[in-house]
This record gives sequence, C-alpha cells and structure tokens, in this order.
Amino acid sequence: MGSCRVTVVGAGYVGLTSATCLARLGHRVVCVDNDTAKVASLCEGRVPFYEPDLDKLLREGLASERLRVTTALPDAVRDADLVLLCVPTPMGDDGGADLGAVRTVLAKMRTSLPSGCVVVTKSTVPVGTSHRIRELLRRPDVSVASNPEFLREGTAVRDFFSPDRIVIGVDDPHARDRLSELYEAIPAPRVWTDPVSAELTKYAANAMLALRVSYANVLAELCEKVGADIRDVIEAMGYDERIGPAFLRPGPGWGGSCLPKDAHELVRAAASVGVDAGMVREALAINDRQARRVVARTRRLATGSADGSLRGVRVGLLGLAFKAGTDDLRDSPAVTVARLLAQHGAELTAYDPGVRAERADVVPAVVVDDPYRVAKGASVLVVLTEWPEFQHLDWGRLADLMVRPVVLDTRNHLPADDVRAAGLAWHGVGIG
Repeated sequence: MGSCRVTVVGAGYVGLTSATCLARLGHRVVCVDNDTAKVASLCEGRVPFYEPDLDKLLREGLASERLRVTTALPDAVRDADLVLLCVPTPMGDDGGADLGAVRTVLAKMRTSLPSGCVVVTKSTVPVGTSHRIRELLRRPDVSVASNPEFLREGTAVRDFFSPDRIVIGVDDPHARDRLSELYEAIPAPRVWTDPVSAELTKYAANAMLALRVSYANVLAELCEKVGADIRDVIEAMGYDERIGPAFLRPGPGWGGSCLPKDAHELVRAAASVGVDAGMVREALAINDRQARRVVARTRRLATGSADGSLRGVRVGLLGLAFKAGTDDLRDSPAVTVARLLAQHGAELTAYDPGVRAERADVVPAVVVDDPYRVAKGASVLVVLTEWPEFQHLDWGRLADLMVRPVVLDTRNHLPADDVRAAGLAWHGVGIG
C-alpha cells in the first residue's frame, strides 16, 4: 500500500479522527488547528474531548512520527498530496451553513499548495461548494474533491475503519487516483460520483435520519392518545426489511452538531432552487415541540397538576449530552429541556457520565459527579440521555432520596419493571 502525505485542517471530532486513523494506516499526516491551547494538548497526547480510542491512536501516531500537530497552516501544506478540510461549518442566521472558516483557510494556504495537490472537503458544506473552492483558490493546477464524512460521535474510530460506504466526488482522474490510494486499506464500498452529488448525499442522509426520528416521536404521541405501546409498534415495524428498526426510537428530540443544521441547510438549499422540502421542514417543527412535551409532562409529574408551578421544585436530570458515548452538548435536546425547566423556575441538578462539571457552563443546572446526588430532594427524575450506566443504578436508593419517587424516562431506556419494583413510578414515552 502506498503512503500519502496528508494535511488535515481542523482538529475537531472529524479532523482529529481522520488524522489519527490515517496515520494508523501508514500515511504521513500533519494535523493543523488555529487553537494554540488545543494543539499544545494534542502534542502531549491529550484529546480535549471524549471519543473512545482516539487518545490511544493520537499517542501512537505521535510516537511513530507518522502524525504531527501544528498551528502553522501554510507550512503544513507545502508538501501535501492531499489537504482535507475538516473545519466547522455552523448554521448561519439564514439556516444555511456558514463557510467563513473554509474561506479563511483557503486564503491562508492558497499560494502554499503544491502543484498536483488535491483539496478535499470532509466538512459538511452546501451543495456547489467544490465549485466555489475552485474559484477562491484560482489554482488550475490543484484538484478539488468532495469526501463527506459519516462519523458518529461515540463510535467515530470504528466508523472510520469500518464504514458502510466511502463517498467520493471527483471530476478528474488525478484526484480519483489520490483518493483511491488514501483509502486503499479500508474494505468498504466506494461510491464514485461528481462533487455536487457527494455534497448532497451528506445532507440527504442526515435529513432522512431526522425524518425517521421525528416520525417515531409523532407515533409516540399518537400511542399515548389511543392507548398503544410505541415499543411494540416499533418492534413490529422493524422486522419489515423495507423499514428496519434504526432511528425509530422516540425521545426528547434529535440534536447534536449535524442533524439539526443539515436539515435546515437542506430546506434552505431546496428553497433556493424552487424545491419545497416540506417534509423536512415539518420534521424540524416536530422536533422543536418535543422539548416542550417533556417539560409539560415533568410539570404534571412533579406537581401533580398540569397547572402546578415548578418554582422552587427540584428536578433531577440524568443525561446532558445529545446522545450516549459523547460529551457533546451542541444542540442537545437535554440542554433545551433544562433551559425550559429553568425558565419555569425549577431547581435543577444534573449528572452525565461524559460531561465534566467545568464543561457544563451552558446548562442552567448544578452538575454533579454522582447520580445519587441528582435524586436528593427531587420531585421527579428525568432521563434524557441513554447512557448504559443508568440501567444499573440502585433505584431503591434513589427512591429513598426523593421527595416524590417518580421517573420520566424520555428514552424508554430503563428496565421499567425493576424501577417500579424499587418503589418508583416509571413513566415512559409513547405508552398509553
């Protein structure tokens, strides 16, 4: 297998995972970031966020000298065969992706790129960005390609080495050859297409996942009204090979750094060319109301009345990250629920095994390092993230600490019979 000289711009979840995994495959990798504190931490082998196995790969790459981390962007690309853009593309005020970081990076490295280099967008970028990058670079001797990432936080390393597919958008043979060499060691289906189709694929995939979760939440609300059990409905649906069970679990809403902004961008992009993506827009609206549903149920369970005041009522929150296996609070539905509860005057105590107290400044709650402290004096416990540890808590001990032994399980994650046997009233979602 050949070895490529790769520069990865951006040391976030996508960039750092890509850099460390490519180094493991034998490529010579330089990872660049403009955050000097982050780069210093990475050079010492410390990953500044939670992602299983990433710290081990980082230390291994540094020790083998196949991986180097720096802030010097122009120098880092001078000898590169490929430059992977893994910079943030957050949602702008109009719902579209903000390409400010992409433009900044291109301006800094444009004249330093070697002839024959391939600039590859791994960041999720609007459809047509590859064409705009060519215009900004003004380098006909440099190829541009799209290689969208499909890494899931919490399983990013596994997803890199064992992906469902590798999507690559290229329009010249040289770029295709380079990217073939880059991924030669990974046994996964390749989807070779044009850059526009590759860019759209990422938005299309994430919008479909959003649609499925929102559909599950609509079904859950319907089940509660008619007396059905969403767990049985979804199990029965999942056996149909045309549907399958993935992303059909109800909850407090979908969030994270990808699905919300990608769904908004797809709606915006469609509208810009006269296409009505109404189903995606409705999925967003359905998602927005899930947090309010959780707050309404919490209010009833904590006070005994739909009109009861939460002012001064202690509510315990189990989970803050947008999903288990990560410490990411970006667009977390748990954080949205916490903010709404705080607006109603609730006194919040929260625990999440992946979120350190010093990182939870965005949460209007006292973040503790012990789940049992969450229950002390609480009128209701609200499970918001599906951490496996929560299934094995001592529920009898939790019940003894609470003012009202009530649990609202927004993920239907807990062993309901065990919780009830311990003396707590268990309430799930979508169970009439």
